[in-house]
Amino acid sequence: MNTFIDTLGYFLFITAELTVLFLGISTIVALVLMYVPQEKIRQWMAGKGIAGNFVGALVGALTPFCACSTIPLTLGFLGMGISFGAVMSFVIASPLMNPIIFTIMAALMGWKTAGVYLLVTFIGAVVFGVVLEKTGGAKYVKNVRIKGCGQAAESGPELFKDKLRLAFSKAWGDFTGILVYLLIGVGIGAGIYGYLPQDIVLRFAGPDNPLAIPIAAVIGIPLYIRAESAIPIGVALMGKGMSVGAVIALIIGGAGMAIPEMSMLAGIFKKKLVAAIVFVIFLTAVIGGYIFNMIS
Repeated sequence: MNTFIDTLGYFLFITAELTVLFLGISTIVALVLMYVPQEKIRQWMAGKGIAGNFVGALVGALTPFCACSTIPLTLGFLGMGISFGAVMSFVIASPLMNPIIFTIMAALMGWKTAGVYLLVTFIGAVVFGVVLEKTGGAKYVKNVRIKGCGQAAESGPELFKDKLRLAFSKAWGDFTGILVYLLIGVGIGAGIYGYLPQDIVLRFAGPDNPLAIPIAAVIGIPLYIRAESAIPIGVALMGKGMSVGAVIALIIGGAGMAIPEMSMLAGIFKKKLVAAIVFVIFLTAVIGGYIFNMIS
């Protein structure tokens, strides 16, 4: 009975904490973006050299990965003549980095872990964006157009209170869209916290197993877990002895290489480019995992 009560308490506490964090941070980000004209973002991304990749990764970190945002923006950036490498940095960063992921990770895993995760994924997005451009990835972009997602372009409200109301409305819409995944992630984490034997985790994914990190990165692919829902699972696994590096690899692999996300990209990129994106995210997951194990 005590195990069940502890498990239920874990589930309710983490769910409440993530709900408050998600809505609060999403509202703030949406509000900030209302004051940054899209044309200004395009101008920043059009910078020459690695500066464009830097801005592309930064914009990706503020843009949730979905068909109604990432895909049209990707095609729009390419159509404007923004460098292919900067666009790839945007595409790589989008599913892996955003203020919500950073805040949730900081709350559940500590500020140091969140900061290193942000640094690793950001550098990975910038570097691999450059690599994909230098290796000729631009020739694998399909000649397609994406229709609008039912949201007509319009000027935003003028008053701050109206902007705040609209920002919260957008945050609530995003929250309801990921609520199922969040509950599944927290539920799995609570089950691990309450019932998974610690010796099993130590045997297969402990810090003494050098293959735990690449295996965790691959396991994340079919799970289709958003980073927001993977973090509670990772926290529970860490509590059972899983190395922090394997947890980070699981989070990056699940969020960045999930099959539905890659299917979306296959609509605008040819198979070789999609495969290349999967590979660079896998490398980011593995390299990041080993870095975490070395510094932890």
